[in-house]
Amino acid sequence: MELSVQKKFETYPDDIAAALLRIRTLIYQVAEQDGIDKLEETLKWGEPSYISPIGSTIRFDWKAKHPDEYCLYFNCKTTLIETFKEIYGETFVYQGNRALVFKISQIDIDAINDNPALAHCLSMALRYKKIKHLKLLGA
Repeated sequence: MELSVQKKFETYPDDIAAALLRIRTLIYQVAEQDGIDKLEETLKWGEPSYISPIGSTIRFDWKAKHPDEYCLYFNCKTTLIETFKEIYGETFVYQGNRALVFKISQIDIDAINDNPALAHCLSMALRYKKIKHLKLLGA
């Protein structure tokens, strides 16, 4: 884990850190499944961020002002959230055109098989530059 990201994880309450580590693991599993061998892990806007050379940045964070939820953020200038809404509708809770919102009670995401819809959304983000011209991002 990149040192600045590790330090950020140390600032989270234990249950939040565990949930976000599961999301991090899922991002890496999806990248591996998609053949993406270079995934940059860094902090952007003080949040753990994952950058694929062929995709759009994925960030996630938890905020003390909303202690019962965490968010996965996507570039609002892409069609990612719009596409997620069209494909998955009410499967997710959306925050405008930039985020998926999860309740802390939804922390049982250990593998791609546990949440294929989320894994698919992450895959589209990680490959966005290659699929942005396709209808529904090739879904």
